[in-house]
Amino acid sequence: MKRKKIAVLSGAGISAESGIKTFRDAGGLWEGHDVMEVASPRGWMKNTNLVLDFYNQRRRQLKDVKPNLAHHEIQKLEQSYDVVVITQNVDDLHERAGSSNVIHLHGELRKVRSVNNESLITYTEEDVILGDLASDGHQLRPHIVWFGEMVPMLDKAADEVSDSDIVIIVGTSMQVYPAAGLVSYASQNSELFYVDPKPHISYELKLRSNLRILERTATQGIPDIVKSLLSR
Repeated sequence: MKRKKIAVLSGAGISAESGIKTFRDAGGLWEGHDVMEVASPRGWMKNTNLVLDFYNQRRRQLKDVKPNLAHHEIQKLEQSYDVVVITQNVDDLHERAGSSNVIHLHGELRKVRSVNNESLITYTEEDVILGDLASDGHQLRPHIVWFGEMVPMLDKAADEVSDSDIVIIVGTSMQVYPAAGLVSYASQNSELFYVDPKPHISYELKLRSNLRILERTATQGIPDIVKSLLSR
């Protein structure tokens, strides 16, 4: 018998419980920087060293944080389900918790790529500085999807959601597009779970009769969902 499929849509809230600061705080800053300074092609052209240093610091931080209970519980679902994690996060905490199928919509901190060829990607845990070149001789840049850039994994993510029997939304405001639009691809027959201490119920979600909302943090809400799904 074919196993049911679960798509987990995760955002900054799940990483925050591991000590990773969210992409934007209430002041529109990321670690004290205007997001457009460090997350846009314009910012890269204006001050390449600043952008490289910013992501070097974020990459270093990954060595000091660990997956939390929610990450590990999501991995447990693979015992009984076909699971795909579609995350807006650029950390690798889902992978380190053991999840085997993870799609990163916004890129990955531990990857860099050529400024001239976005498919020329290299894994690194070390700092990248001006003058560090890809194999094609061009400068390396963070493998991050910046504002104004295409989201190359979006179509694949949409296909995965449309093919899922269960969709779990966790740690995301559901207000940042295009990622927030992914839930619209879920089948009308699929079950939806939404875990967030302050859930934003979009028009799309209001139309869903099979939506269960848990107004809790990721580490509080995910274990209950996993326990319920694994007991079926």
